[in-house]
Amino acid sequence: MTIRPSNLLWPTTAALFLGGCALMPPAEDPVLIKLDELERRLQSIERVVKNQSLVNLTQQVSATERRGDELQGRVEELEHDSENAIERRRQLYIDIDARIQELETAVRARNSVGVMDGGTLRPGQLPMPGGSDRDNYQAAFELLKDQRYEPAALAFEQFLVAFPDSELADNAQYWLAESHYVTQQFDKALKEFETVIGRFPGSRKVPDALLKIGYCNYELLRWDAARASLARVQSEYPETTAARLAGQRLHRMDEEEV
Repeated sequence: MTIRPSNLLWPTTAALFLGGCALMPPAEDPVLIKLDELERRLQSIERVVKNQSLVNLTQQVSATERRGDELQGRVEELEHDSENAIERRRQLYIDIDARIQELETAVRARNSVGVMDGGTLRPGQLPMPGGSDRDNYQAAFELLKDQRYEPAALAFEQFLVAFPDSELADNAQYWLAESHYVTQQFDKALKEFETVIGRFPGSRKVPDALLKIGYCNYELLRWDAARASLARVQSEYPETTAARLAGQRLHRMDEEEV
């Protein structure tokens, strides 16, 4: 049997190769190096995936927070609108109630005065006995508006006796004077208009009372007194309707040369 040299060399070559691998240090082993590289790449990929997940989660949280802020703002807006609507309804109810009370007072005043002695009053008699100051003032004013001047004057006179400290007293005093003025009782009217100024110097009725004092003196042919009162209206209350009317009467007096 003839032995071929190649067959004898193969086992020897393989042994040498395997022995060489076994003797190679791990740091230089290409297989281990490759495995380490793969391990590092895998870890890098895992970190990227993990970081991307955190980014996505952060974005989702931010989006949720923004949506929450938007919803909170909308809720606050709706609450504000609701409060405004409630306040508007409350004011509407108050206005309606006040108007109803005013109408009821006017009706009671008309009915009360209408049943008294054919619509007249006796001296010392309130138009609404037992009623409030506002009820009696409104009743007296209704008489004045109906051009029932004598009972209106009596009603205002008794109002001032019964309710001297009422916040409506200055108005009542003025309309008492007016009741006499429209019936051409100028002496009586002059006295009552002067009472408005003397007793209620801070009243909004003072400019009108001064104007009517000028008118009364004009009708009583007291020219100097009339001019003095009308000029006072112009100087002390220049931006009022009373001042404009005072100017017209003064111009009329100039044309009449009185």
